[in-house]
Amino acid sequence: MNYLLSIKLFVYLPRRWFSCIFQAEACRDKLFFFPDLYFRSMKKNTPNVATHLLENPEQYLLKIGGILRKLSLDELPNLINIMRGEMVFVGPRPALYNQDDLMALRVAAGVDKLKPGITGWAQVNGRDEISIEEKVRLEGEYLRRRSLWFDFRIVVMTFVRVVKVDGVKH
Repeated sequence: MNYLLSIKLFVYLPRRWFSCIFQAEACRDKLFFFPDLYFRSMKKNTPNVATHLLENPEQYLLKIGGILRKLSLDELPNLINIMRGEMVFVGPRPALYNQDDLMALRVAAGVDKLKPGITGWAQVNGRDEISIEEKVRLEGEYLRRRSLWFDFRIVVMTFVRVVKVDGVKH
């Protein structure tokens, strides 16, 4: 009975109420683009650039957006990307389609061939606090050290960083 009521509510509620999922056009390399799914944490009028390039990112955050981002809950829909085969649990974070500087550095380092991940070595070593060059250096280190044990270590470190709300600017 409750199941049927849930379906009816889903069908009849206004469509705008279900705009909580945001699709960023992401790429693994210059040939493979996919919709990178997130819970919406920014307002709809936010420019389509990496957050660190926004002059005042806080002005674009939704009221709940700061909490979602600090606890990395906005990335939970990435599990759908994993089920589709577009992402993995551990790997470099996906680049936006317009992050040519990041993609050029990844190609030069050979990191562009890795599938993007929900978390990665660069994420647990600074998240928003490190430069693009440092991210790519850490992703290259991940490429060289990649193993089941190293992935497990990164997942544990991710959990610790998220619980401590460590390395998030906005």
